[in-house]
Amino acid sequence: MKDDRDTSKEPINDEAKTTSDSKKSKRDKATKTTTATNRRRIGHGGGGHNAAQNIISADKPKDFKGAFKNLMQYLGKHKIAVLVVIVFAMVSTVFAIIGPKIMGTATTTLFEGIMAQIAGTGDGPDFAKIAQILTFLLALYIASALFQFIQGFIMTGVANKICYSLRRDIDKKIMRLPFTYYDKVATGDVMSRITNDVDAIQQSLTQSITQIITSVTTLIGILIMMFSIDWIMTLIALVTLPISFVAVALIVGRSQKHFLAQQEYLGVVNGAVEETYGAHVIMRAFNGEKRALKDFDQSNNKLYDAGWRANFLSGMMMPIMNIIGNLGYVVVCVVGAYQAMNGRITIGDIQAFIQYVRNFQQPIMQVSQISAMLQQTMAAAERIFSFLNEEEIPDEVSADEAADPRSVTGAVSFDKVHFGYDPEKPVINDFSATVAAGQKIAIVGKTGAGKTTIIKLLMRFYDVDSGGILLDDHDIRQFKRNDLRSLFGMVLQDTWLYNGSIADNIRYGKLDATDEEVKAAARVAQADHFIQTMPDGYDMELNEEASNVSQGQKQLLTIARAILHDPKILILDEATSSVDTRTETLIQKAMDNLMKGRTSFIIAHRLSTIRNADLILVMDEGDIVEQGSHEQLLAKGGHYAELYNSQFADVA
Repeated sequence: MKDDRDTSKEPINDEAKTTSDSKKSKRDKATKTTTATNRRRIGHGGGGHNAAQNIISADKPKDFKGAFKNLMQYLGKHKIAVLVVIVFAMVSTVFAIIGPKIMGTATTTLFEGIMAQIAGTGDGPDFAKIAQILTFLLALYIASALFQFIQGFIMTGVANKICYSLRRDIDKKIMRLPFTYYDKVATGDVMSRITNDVDAIQQSLTQSITQIITSVTTLIGILIMMFSIDWIMTLIALVTLPISFVAVALIVGRSQKHFLAQQEYLGVVNGAVEETYGAHVIMRAFNGEKRALKDFDQSNNKLYDAGWRANFLSGMMMPIMNIIGNLGYVVVCVVGAYQAMNGRITIGDIQAFIQYVRNFQQPIMQVSQISAMLQQTMAAAERIFSFLNEEEIPDEVSADEAADPRSVTGAVSFDKVHFGYDPEKPVINDFSATVAAGQKIAIVGKTGAGKTTIIKLLMRFYDVDSGGILLDDHDIRQFKRNDLRSLFGMVLQDTWLYNGSIADNIRYGKLDATDEEVKAAARVAQADHFIQTMPDGYDMELNEEASNVSQGQKQLLTIARAILHDPKILILDEATSSVDTRTETLIQKAMDNLMKGRTSFIIAHRLSTIRNADLILVMDEGDIVEQGSHEQLLAKGGHYAELYNSQFADVA
């Protein structure tokens, strides 16, 4: 199977699958990773709590200011739209602020008319003038609502574009991260960043930005209007402002850490759910339902606790602000009544000022509400940008310096290769071997000997710690990764198929292949017969887990995919382990034809399938301990003979 890391969504699953292989290899060498720990606990219980703690401690973003700056850079790409939103929000707010003052004018006109009529100095209220004022007020409120609608529409578009860009950048980042990153981070945690964290930012941008603009404009505008009415009452109202800000600051300071923990534990819970459903059959087989639920409950309870604390503290803002605001409101009412009794202020101005006092508290309350959302947003942004700032795969060689893959014949040389997933725990020690072009090489050994690791190094899923791997006398690091991997076809023990038709899954080995080429590859792989018996044949849709075909059928499809790719170097990692003996014999014949003229690496535990290999490398603890043909190695009576004879001991 071709590893094409630049192709839409499928390579993500391909990487994830290969990463899973690396984790299994490291478990064989006692290298424990977070994800591996979580997966073991599904089947065997225990360790769930500690696994959750490990994820939190290993991935806790701390650069709050940096995250805010990065988010502003994304927002800055839409400067014109944001400027329009700001202007429209301010105009809408100004129109709404003027409203109470105009309403006060109508009230004063009505009151003065009634008082004049009572005193006998007038004919009563001027309803024509009042109607004119109210008509103007209605038009003002309609215009305010229209501007508010337009700015909301524009801001929604900006928020969606920013979130689209974030998800696109995260997706690209997934492709550029080394496999070592996925060895230490749970898949569900990465998924949480591209879903929950981005959704939190989208919701905040849609609602919070315009509310902040509106609140600030309202606060400034109301202050101006209040000072224009009476400066004494305005100063009284302002006394509540610093008290309110102190209360908000204290609550925000305490609740921020809980919002951050909430987002992090949400990633843990998502990881637990993803792993539980991904290993659902294994969990049921080991009666692990109760243990899985217990482990999930531990993480879910932490999420509940963090969420409860965060929302309780942020929820306290509104009642505290109401208490402070009502105290100021009462004092203003008393002073206003005194001012009116002394004729220093009109009834309409009192009404307008009281309404402004009420509205004056509203933007502060809005800010207190928004602060809770902003805290969650910044916690999500920290997680997203910490992911985007992760160290990427080193830069490739330039196009001018890169080796040409078209001239490769398939000769491979391993020169004193050293490698370990953990630098302190080497897996491969001083591995050296020379493979001529067109040779069929079998790699055998006990579990954990480093067989699959050699293949991962050959395809540059990982780079060697020291030594080198040469392909036609070119160090593989001189090739661009895509060019290098285009030379290989892989059939792995753990099959990988994606949600799509059977034909599309086979065609993944050669995206421009015709239908006839797909069918020809399936016939060579002995898969055509069973495909024809399926509903819709080659057009049958495989579900997300490809569970609507058997494990052996999955293997046949991956073999067909490798055949269609027509690679120069073929890698078979227990490629026939999931098929019956008769099908294995047929596939073996097809593979023999496929491997003619191609360099082939075969990893096998069933040693009967590699008897005709040109060279067999026997590995133990990362070293080659024996090499030779099948007959030569049996005659030595060493490690290979011991492995080979052990497979037939029960039969004897």
